[in-house]
Amino acid sequence: MAVSSGTFSTFLCIKTPSFRNASTPPSSLRLASLPAAKLRLVRAVTSATESSEPTATNKRVPRGIMKPRPVTPEMQDIVGLPEIPRTQALKRIWAYIKEHDLQDPQNKREILCDEKLKKIFEGKDRVGFLEIAKLIGPHFL
Repeated sequence: MAVSSGTFSTFLCIKTPSFRNASTPPSSLRLASLPAAKLRLVRAVTSATESSEPTATNKRVPRGIMKPRPVTPEMQDIVGLPEIPRTQALKRIWAYIKEHDLQDPQNKREILCDEKLKKIFEGKDRVGFLEIAKLIGPHFL
């Protein structure tokens, strides 16, 4: 955790004459020779804020697809929990598919649905792997 106090910096801004005019002698660029109206004092204040590293007391609250949501009883049969984030539900469905060897051997992109999966996937016998995320949507309450 990094915390620092405020730091004050002072800059002297000088309006210098244009360098296009070559007839201006270098002595006119000196600070002492300039009128007081052309000097400005600028003060910048900088401070470091407390770092935003998550600590044990400062946990981020899950939002969006990472937030646990209640699921239907049909989905609970596969994922095993009454409330689960969408990402974890998808992982558990894939684990169920691989555990029960439900991928088509010739086309691994197709899932052969058993009775539990048919309840989730609108009664379809075969589902493409890209369809899974879309078909589980209605099962999150």
